[in-house]
Amino acid sequence: MKKLLALLMVAAMMVGCLALTSCKDSGKYQVGIIQLAPHDALDAATQGFKDALVAELGEENVTFSFQNAQGDATTCTTIVNDFVTKNVDLIMANATAALQAAANATETIPVVGTSITAYSVALGLENFNGTVGTNVTGAADLANLEKQAKMVKDLCPEAQTVALLYCSGEPNSDYQVKIVKGHLEDLGFSTELFPFTDSNDVAAVAAAAAAKDAIYIPTDNTAASCTGAILGAIGDTPIITGEEATCKGCGIATLTISYYDMGYVAGKMAAKILKGEAKPENMPIEIVPDDKQVYKYNAARCAELNIDVEALKTAGYTAITGTEVQ
Repeated sequence: MKKLLALLMVAAMMVGCLALTSCKDSGKYQVGIIQLAPHDALDAATQGFKDALVAELGEENVTFSFQNAQGDATTCTTIVNDFVTKNVDLIMANATAALQAAANATETIPVVGTSITAYSVALGLENFNGTVGTNVTGAADLANLEKQAKMVKDLCPEAQTVALLYCSGEPNSDYQVKIVKGHLEDLGFSTELFPFTDSNDVAAVAAAAAAKDAIYIPTDNTAASCTGAILGAIGDTPIITGEEATCKGCGIATLTISYYDMGYVAGKMAAKILKGEAKPENMPIEIVPDDKQVYKYNAARCAELNIDVEALKTAGYTAITGTEVQ
């Protein structure tokens, strides 16, 4: 009798294991998407990610649970904890605060990041060699910062002092600003930092920054979500930005990546993980190469500031869609 009971228990455990395996290996996947805030760049990255997974796995085989934290880091934590409770197969973390929340919430569920400027900064990694080495991997949105600094020299040749406007609560913004500050000073500019805390003080800080000759805004999610407030505060001061969405809202020009393409790359990485073809701990962070980065200008803003767009076109700039002068 004891032997029979033991055999029955083993059989039950095997059935349970087989049921769990069939759930995970059936080709049907639950993917949680946490996006920090609603703005064009992050929206494009999310869409690219979803399109890639559908293309790789089939629309019928992947279910997305999309949540937007509306710019609040605490909400990011709540969202990812819910994903962990539901035991989703993978979490896509769109922007730094979302990635940090996901990395803190689970060490087992794969996490694929997008719209992260520097994973080493976001995750506090020392001696970073390109691979996180945990359940976290993804694609980065960092454009060439030295070339962005050179844009200030090319487009604002009369400027003497450049204001660096950024959110102090975003580690990747602080990282970019430190590097760009050095490049600008190498080019002969004086620089001054103008950090704002959140959307509540961005307009006041932007107005103070506008007293300088030009402004640089890095890839910054809070700034990208507050371009209307920034534009209303800066008057005629020209802004060079770290990516397209912020430039479209308040800048004159940018050197940018395609956030959709970056999201698509992250989606293909996620597909490999879900299909068992790769493990996140072995996957290097994907970086958009220089030859895939593009110079763009805000046609409407350039017209307001009497900037020669024909010269920009000759230099290889293209107009940001939706900014054309009617």
